[in-house]
Amino acid sequence: MRRLEHARILMYSHDTFGLGHLRRCRTIAHSLVENYRGLSVLIISGSTIAGAFDYRVRVDFVKIPSIIKLHNGDYTSIDRHTDLHETLEMRESIIRHTAESFQPDLFIVDKEPLGLRGELEDTLSYLKTHGTTLVLGLREVMDAPHLLKAEWAKRDVLRKIGMFYDSIWVYGPEDFYDPLTGFDVSPAVRSRMHYVGFLQRYISLADVPMREVEGNYILATTGGGGDGADLIHNIFDAYHHDPSLTHKLLIVLGPFMPARKRRKLVKKGSAIPHVEIIEFDNRMENLIAGARAVVSMGGYNTFCEILSFDKPALIVPRVTPREEQLIRAKRAAELGVIDMLLPAEAEDPARLAQALKRLPDRAPPSHVTSKLKLDGLEKITDLVGEWLEPGSQKRLTVVESSN
Repeated sequence: MRRLEHARILMYSHDTFGLGHLRRCRTIAHSLVENYRGLSVLIISGSTIAGAFDYRVRVDFVKIPSIIKLHNGDYTSIDRHTDLHETLEMRESIIRHTAESFQPDLFIVDKEPLGLRGELEDTLSYLKTHGTTLVLGLREVMDAPHLLKAEWAKRDVLRKIGMFYDSIWVYGPEDFYDPLTGFDVSPAVRSRMHYVGFLQRYISLADVPMREVEGNYILATTGGGGDGADLIHNIFDAYHHDPSLTHKLLIVLGPFMPARKRRKLVKKGSAIPHVEIIEFDNRMENLIAGARAVVSMGGYNTFCEILSFDKPALIVPRVTPREEQLIRAKRAAELGVIDMLLPAEAEDPARLAQALKRLPDRAPPSHVTSKLKLDGLEKITDLVGEWLEPGSQKRLTVVESSN
């Protein structure tokens, strides 16, 4: 274990839909404190269930008011009595105050370069002038280029990335996908990009699962669950259609699935003898590690877990309003790592039943390719050391440039 005396890292996770951003930040934070004695990490999160997860010693979180993303891509305050603009002002104020109080050596921003609706710009400017190293962390797939370009053009995001950020970490291998595909990226910004690889997941010996699941099961997960009801309905339809489909199935609905949809699925699934349904488990790694195979929508964290525990997988990706999952699934299927059905194809119960029956006998990812590197956490540890270890040339350069 390396030592960073009294070093502080602040992380930002905007968290408007699902669990992906917080889970990724938490994974990175835990890896860093396990590798560096003396390091503290504070995560700023907008997740409504940030407190449902366990955190290692020297990792903590600050909760900012929650904003949720609607299915059409718009945003609204989770408190219907509070105006969206007012909620954004509160979030911006808490973020700035947290940065001033915590005085981080490193600030890692997950996915949203300027924060939700630009709420980070003021804090980025403040930290930039006070010698903090600013890091942008990007998923290996952000979105379809035309959608991302339209979104970023509204706030001149690409230019501001070059203005604010000292380093850009891409959480995937360079030969899998370029998150800035379709952009005219300057050489200066490209030179700061580091493709670290996917973030490997582990089961810690200290982790005790919320529940023990018996039997040889296929796991079906919708991530946060906010838009996963259709996939679970389709799976149930496949089981009803084909009596020879008898694989034991564990369904995790996700904590953000609307209550009305959850009740319908629980009622529908109760008629299938091979199905067990749970709402949420804060240690999904345990459930995936114990499964014969995985059915999912292909979000970033679940994909990393499929690779980490080497599980045969069927992905039915979300295709609107973002195409991130679709792009990731197509690329992974092209490499032969997973099987993929489009949502419209999964609506055919006979086709989905056949895919589910074949799934446990599918070759796991490691038998297909060795190209999908899972060394992201190790590389991030090294990059943090380059910026923060005493005498680091990068650290000296940043401090001098801020004076």
